[in-house]
Amino acid sequence: MHNAFTNEEYLALVNEALDGFVPLCGDERDLVAKAMRYSLKNGGKRVRPVLLLEFTRVCGGDVNVALPLACALEMIHTYSLIHDDLPCMDDDDFRRGQPSCHKQFGEATALLAGDGLLTLAFSVASKAPLAPERLLPCLTTLADAAGYLGMIGGQTMDLQHEEQTISADLLRATDRLKTGQLICAACRIGCLAAGAGQEKIDAAQCYAENIGLAFQIVDDLLDITGSAEELGKPIGSDEEKNKSTYPALLGLDESRRLVGELTEQALNALRCFDDAAFLASFAEKLAKRTN
Repeated sequence: MHNAFTNEEYLALVNEALDGFVPLCGDERDLVAKAMRYSLKNGGKRVRPVLLLEFTRVCGGDVNVALPLACALEMIHTYSLIHDDLPCMDDDDFRRGQPSCHKQFGEATALLAGDGLLTLAFSVASKAPLAPERLLPCLTTLADAAGYLGMIGGQTMDLQHEEQTISADLLRATDRLKTGQLICAACRIGCLAAGAGQEKIDAAQCYAENIGLAFQIVDDLLDITGSAEELGKPIGSDEEKNKSTYPALLGLDESRRLVGELTEQALNALRCFDDAAFLASFAEKLAKRTN
């Protein structure tokens, strides 16, 4: 097994690689390239690429070999945020304390920047120096998670539920797609890139499903209990838009209890990995985050 990384080391690795994957062109295309870079470099916890790289490592793979896959996943996540912020979607003016892409560059350029990141992601992912029998399942997992049966399907369900009160089960099903699919893809792709067996892939999936749902519940809680300074965007937007959330459906105390239960289930899923200290700590920190 390769030597352990700290979260800060992973962040440095991913941020440097992302910077190199979106160069400026020196002509009119620089407008969209600058918008892509603006959103990619606008902070972020890099949850998905860090998980992908750490699962690669704990399964015996080479983190540097998996780095293009991790960057591709972050590009897809970033594109989804650009489009989410557009007036036709969630209509948010700020992202991580900075103007949203469409407020900085205009709606048309923001739309193209999202499209540019989505398509670039697969070019970048294909550059991972893996044998075809390992790379192809990684690419398929990435595409399936991002598509209409995955993240986009969840976003569609979320839009259809606006101004409606839905059940907690339907909300959970929506979030398992909208938020959970890319997190699951991160963990599965890390295992696949390292050539892990089915037992570890299934355990990674279980871990991801639980932290993914916990992540969304914490988001809902922070929209009520957090601060605009820490979140980098106005709070109370869910209530303002009359969105169904876990605190609204279950209450604050039950929502917090559910985060703890999901985190415990995620920790239990790590038992088949020899060196899961980072992943255990990562899950616990996500559950306790304030931004």
